[in-house]
Amino acid sequence: MSRSILTHRITWQAALAAFAVYSCMYAFRKPYAAATFDGLTWLGLSYKVWLVMAQTCGYALSKFYGIRFIAAMPPVGRKRLILLFIGAAWMALLGFALAPRPFDIVFLFLNGIPLGLVFGVVFSYLEGRRGTEFLGAVLASTFVFSSGAVKSVGKWLLLEWQMPEHWMPFAAGALFIVPLLAAAEALEHTPAPDAADQQARTKRQPMGGAERRAFLQHFGPGIVLLVAVYILLTLIRDVRDNFAAEIWSELGYGQQAAIFTTTEVPVALLVLLLMSQLIWVTDNRQALWFNHIFIIGGLLVAAGATLAFRAGSLGPLAWFAATGLGLYLSYVPFNGLLFDRLLATFGVAGNVGFVMYIADAFGYLGSVSVLFMKELTQVGWSWNTFFQNGLLIVAILGSALMTGAWAFFARQHAIAHAPQGAKGHVEV
Repeated sequence: MSRSILTHRITWQAALAAFAVYSCMYAFRKPYAAATFDGLTWLGLSYKVWLVMAQTCGYALSKFYGIRFIAAMPPVGRKRLILLFIGAAWMALLGFALAPRPFDIVFLFLNGIPLGLVFGVVFSYLEGRRGTEFLGAVLASTFVFSSGAVKSVGKWLLLEWQMPEHWMPFAAGALFIVPLLAAAEALEHTPAPDAADQQARTKRQPMGGAERRAFLQHFGPGIVLLVAVYILLTLIRDVRDNFAAEIWSELGYGQQAAIFTTTEVPVALLVLLLMSQLIWVTDNRQALWFNHIFIIGGLLVAAGATLAFRAGSLGPLAWFAATGLGLYLSYVPFNGLLFDRLLATFGVAGNVGFVMYIADAFGYLGSVSVLFMKELTQVGWSWNTFFQNGLLIVAILGSALMTGAWAFFARQHAIAHAPQGAKGHVEV
């Protein structure tokens, strides 16, 4: 059955369209991270940190709004929403280029607000299918591949075209307008899940307030544990993503535009290969546990690579690639795959967007809070040192919390399938 899914035209059409749309989105979000804004400060803090925090705050605010918006979103008009959100973000980048400092910071905040809703809209085309693991893994590979690729484009504009740092993000976005329009049109033509998909993964539908409350009442403790892990992962992943230019400069690779893709392309392909293997697991409960294993295993890989790098057993390129592999093996399941199987395991008739946006909202809020505290308290760590130390802390805490989540959902499943006739699904 899974083999026919992988060779089906609809599967590849949806996968490639979703990958292209979200890759284009990154061109309106991440190119600025290729710049370092050296020598610029405001109120005693690094200007780059202000920019990262401003965009992340907008992104986090968007995620909180998305908890309700994405959960209740009907399946009509989604292409228009994608283009509206990304178009608004592009106009904010124009404001960033034109506004004097420090008012340009506000425009990166405005840039983050609409972009935070794009993933939920795109993933709504992919969830609830027998091939969702493959589709979701392809989409999530953009986190690694596209983020690195658009930063390489940004660095190329800075080095080869001598583009001013404030104009570079707007110019980078302009290069992706036409591909975005074509990709959004292709995604809009993705057929809805068929009857076999609904039987395997439950029917997906908008969730009203009563349905959302019922879900949280039943699964609240487990969701809290998962969200805590995701906060840690989002923090350390954002440090790696937003301050890659600074980390590479400290490692001696600051003048190489291609460095952002040299490590990220192999990581993206390997994460895609590993995560998509879950398509072969037809038992939803087993697949849910495998997602937990991927997350814990990824944390251990990232921590082990960091210890090896400190011991001199790994070079900078291999270390940075290995941390990417570990972090994204842990991070990707939270972006739809874990929650898709959670709904299917317990027979919840809802949608992934609701619980995914809960995790995202608190994840980005935690990320920006820690970044602000690092700068405010003047911790004497470089971004390289901060990243390494943070990885080790996240690996220890994250593994413990994921073990607790595993135990909670295993107990819920045992209760739901107890011999005394308890229901094997949740009414929401």
